[in-house]
Amino acid sequence: MPTTLSAFADVTASDSTLRRFLHGLPGVDPVGLEARAASLGTRSIKTTAKAYAIDLAISMIDLTTLEGADTPGKVRALAAKAVNPDPTDRTSPRTAAVCVYPDMVATAKAALTGTDVKVASVATAFPAGRAALDVKLADTRDAVEAGADEIDMVIDRGAFLAGDYLKVYEEIRAVKEACGERARLKVIFETGELSTYDNIRRASWLGMIAGADFIKTSTGKVGVNATPANTLLMLEAVRDFRAQTGVQVGVKPAGGIRTTKDAIKFLVLVNETVGEDWLDNHWFRFGASSLLNDLLMQRQKLATGRYSGPDYVTVD
Repeated sequence: MPTTLSAFADVTASDSTLRRFLHGLPGVDPVGLEARAASLGTRSIKTTAKAYAIDLAISMIDLTTLEGADTPGKVRALAAKAVNPDPTDRTSPRTAAVCVYPDMVATAKAALTGTDVKVASVATAFPAGRAALDVKLADTRDAVEAGADEIDMVIDRGAFLAGDYLKVYEEIRAVKEACGERARLKVIFETGELSTYDNIRRASWLGMIAGADFIKTSTGKVGVNATPANTLLMLEAVRDFRAQTGVQVGVKPAGGIRTTKDAIKFLVLVNETVGEDWLDNHWFRFGASSLLNDLLMQRQKLATGRYSGPDYVTVD
């Protein structure tokens, strides 16, 4: 099977060939997409299956703190919660990762030593992405050298919306190279700023052609973040990409997913669209820190028959 880059060498040879390919992708039927996403969201999951889904969702969370007021103490506390989400129940699974700014990677890495919880770091001038390429690459290299296992980069939405697809492609390729063999790359589209479903489909293919290990909906810093419809569209894209290339790419919806009910809807989307191969935290993640507490409360309710309430879980 050819590598992702070589398989699309002709497509990425010039701006015109890349534009021709991306605009040649099938158009998205918005009504049909939203109707399917809504219908899958009505699926009912009970008892044993719900317990399994809750534990699976916990194991898929990138527990995140991305605030200007982040301190080493806050990062260490978040790392402790990632490793042991529910101190009253040691059977609770760990989260997939802790996601921090590059300057906090070393702190998170030290706190997670000896565990299988990954350290993810946003880079490339997150969340706006408004910086020169050399700055973005330095940001990425600093995070990887500090121990980041995963890099969450943002695309240049201005370039994408202006139709400068080759620039976006080349930036993703450069960041992927800066990640080296040590870190997987998640490419954030900020779907709320891409305006149309057709643009989300184009961005998905552009990111995958450029070598993304994950495609991610959002930064969580704008008004419209992950939705069932835009996540369904991205799941269809990774399914079709694997069918064409043999390369599997992960999906990460981020922002606005706050309840167990929401999380289960997304897991149903995964199961019904791409199947069990993606029902694993190596291929699917939630960028939703506030979600963890609701999952823990629902988990406690299933175990005890009582709804414990927010006072019984730690504050992020």
